[in-house]
Amino acid sequence: MAVDHHLAEFNFGTLRHDWDDPRIADFQNNLDRVNGLAARSPGFVWRLDDAAMETAQLDENGVFDNPRTASTLSVWEDFDSLWNFVWNTVHRRFYDRRAEWYDAKGNGNFVMWWVPIGHRPSVTEGMERFIHLQTHGNSDFAFGWSHLRPEDT
Repeated sequence: MAVDHHLAEFNFGTLRHDWDDPRIADFQNNLDRVNGLAARSPGFVWRLDDAAMETAQLDENGVFDNPRTASTLSVWEDFDSLWNFVWNTVHRRFYDRRAEWYDAKGNGNFVMWWVPIGHRPSVTEGMERFIHLQTHGNSDFAFGWSHLRPEDT
């Protein structure tokens, strides 16, 4: 991608239990730790904060209507920055435990796309990209890991 773009990513899933359920505690208690690490990681640009994400998820015009939804929308300078954060930090340990916290159905909802530098995508935009990826497969409009680094998927 051209140097005038950054990489956006959107991921979401439905938790097996309510947010206040003790079975979700280890996940919930480490959100600030993992999000803080992301914010300090090389190449991190922006993340939709928790309050704005919750509003987008629960708004009557929002994308989701399930209070157990957990999601992230962020922007990174480039693919390698996001890749390194996801797979080479403590994030990986929590990712590897996702089956403990997320329903099997609908887990692993993830999409990436290029955005002009300075653009802050919305949850609605992320969902549109995700639906496009599910409908049409990898393209320059919306893609998964294999589109940019097929040897590692």
